[in-house]
Amino acid sequence: MNLYIVNLLMAVVWVAVTGSASLHNLVLGFVLSMLALRLIRERLGGVRHAVRPLRILALAGLFFVELAKSAWKVALMVMKPRMEVQPGIFAYPLTLTRDFEIGLLANLITLTPGTLSVDVSDDRKTLYVHALDCSDVEGARRDIAAGFERRIREAFE
Repeated sequence: MNLYIVNLLMAVVWVAVTGSASLHNLVLGFVLSMLALRLIRERLGGVRHAVRPLRILALAGLFFVELAKSAWKVALMVMKPRMEVQPGIFAYPLTLTRDFEIGLLANLITLTPGTLSVDVSDDRKTLYVHALDCSDVEGARRDIAAGFERRIREAFE
């Protein structure tokens, strides 16, 4: 795993999020990223696992696409005179095994409008997700498996 590349990518994301492209802000982002990576390096499994920076960018891109689609879908739902939603909680069977990957998946789901990660089973094989609209649970499971979970596996294995 080349943590320096990940560190640099996180610093660039920091610059983009803060909106200040100064050298001082880039250095600050680099230092903050270094500290964050130091805190989670054990969760990443040490330096033995490969991290693919381009795959991480693909995961980030997927997240922003899903964020926009979900925000639009939720906005349309709440603007209707009669909200026809079926909220509920469904169980999602996990194929990811490391705590870091499961935590990342749970956070990506929570950050997407209309969904919220509720709990992970004790055996770490099931993630419970609350959805604003559970009319198509199998479709939601397929979307998570083919989207976030697949991209996380590609980026961190």
